[in-house]
Amino acid sequence: MTRRSDGRTDDLSDVLSRERDSLLRYLERRLGHHDAADALAEVMLTAWRRSHLLPREPEPARMWLFGIARNVLTNSERSERRRHNLADRLRGALATAPDEVRPADDGAEVRDAISRLQPAQAELVRLIHWDGFTVAAAGELLGISASTARTRYLKARMDLRAALTTPTTTPLPGQQSTSGDITPAQTGRP
Repeated sequence: MTRRSDGRTDDLSDVLSRERDSLLRYLERRLGHHDAADALAEVMLTAWRRSHLLPREPEPARMWLFGIARNVLTNSERSERRRHNLADRLRGALATAPDEVRPADDGAEVRDAISRLQPAQAELVRLIHWDGFTVAAAGELLGISASTARTRYLKARMDLRAALTTPTTTPLPGQQSTSGDITPAQTGRP
């Protein structure tokens, strides 16, 4: 769908072309080179959305664009402040949280067993047990119905139980497996 070109959009294109480099330098002095390009894109997008407010005269049009750029900078600074405040609060919460020293291999058998499930089953189990979602909510996140999620979860539990009770090492020929099964070498049959 193409937008009908009118005098306002043509005027805005001219002003943006003329002032782009000045705006970029203005933003670079305040944000640095890497962030300035993103900020300029935001200035341009905002200008296009508000093109109906573009002043007709060149100097007021330039001032209008720099006003938009200043607002983009203010919003960026506010967002950065919020990020820093959140990071400070998280650091404070983590500093006061009790330390749980767990062995590095704690739960390794379970993680290994989950990794041997089908990917869809493994993700469902992780969402329920590690991330704390209900079966229905996990199903919704995965884009499946609650009843399908319950069925898959029951199957995953059975597969997980089997994976946890099956030894992960294959016995050498002539040795008995850890589960008490007799190996083909012991019976003399293949």
